[in-house]
Amino acid sequence: MSELVDFAPRRSEPLFGRLAIIGIGLIGSSIALAAKELNLAAHVVLADREPAVRARARELGLGHAIAETATEAARGADHVILCVPVGACGAVAAEIAGSLKPGAILSDVGSVKSAVVEAVLPHLPDGVHFVPAHPVAGTENSGPDAGFPSLFLNRWCILTPPDGADETAVARTRQLWEGMAAIVEIMTPQHHDLVLGITSHLPHLIAYTIVGTAEDLAAVTQSEVIKFSAGGFRDFTRIAASDPTMWRDVFLHNKEAVLEMLGRFSEDLSLLTRAIRYGDGETLHRHFTRTRAIRRGIVALGQEKPETEKLRKP
Repeated sequence: MSELVDFAPRRSEPLFGRLAIIGIGLIGSSIALAAKELNLAAHVVLADREPAVRARARELGLGHAIAETATEAARGADHVILCVPVGACGAVAAEIAGSLKPGAILSDVGSVKSAVVEAVLPHLPDGVHFVPAHPVAGTENSGPDAGFPSLFLNRWCILTPPDGADETAVARTRQLWEGMAAIVEIMTPQHHDLVLGITSHLPHLIAYTIVGTAEDLAAVTQSEVIKFSAGGFRDFTRIAASDPTMWRDVFLHNKEAVLEMLGRFSEDLSLLTRAIRYGDGETLHRHFTRTRAIRRGIVALGQEKPETEKLRKP
């Protein structure tokens, strides 16, 4: 039993009878561990398309059962969570549609929401409820070994129910995430994509670019980049190590918001470029003062700690 129970007490009765998790990466394995530990579901079943991943999940005891297929995992489940790259959500929804029982709740964990809603909704049978979710938590690690039950502790989880979503299904999805000690916020899929475009997607794009620039700088060797990396570059290196398939899909499926944020960033960068070129210290100082205040606000909200250091009461 981990320290998570100090912050999210174990339920006396499970919230769901059968919880199916499709995709056994960092998020999927963490949900499974938390759900088992806190009795959020009487039966937790996981599935993954990769045989080696399924075998490792069995070794780790991530769920009560490891299914061979997504269809098998979803059959009879009360709540199904798609923990796959956002570009695969529509295909997986189509695959499991015939196994979803009436009244079941289908959800996901993707960091893009509008495209996922558009891809998934056409495949939903009557009586099945779709409540998209995005836990704003993670590390640069991936795979079944990366999960840990306290990943979502004190972290935001954004629910983006489509128009006309069943209120009871939304409430039960909220209960699941709050049961794992997450802080739940609800917004529209479109607004979510705009917010995450600036707070998550653009920083990752910049990180990938900076690390690539350092790699391409012929006058500086790779060993020197690694050896003399200051804190800022280490932070960029960390998020640039994130799963490439996941982030490829994020940028392709949230292109409008990312391009808008990238345009605004380019304008701000041009402003700073001019200030540096012409020795405009006043502009630089004013900009850095404003951004420092924003950073302090992030720290004050408790969102600055790595996930593994989040074991503290709200």
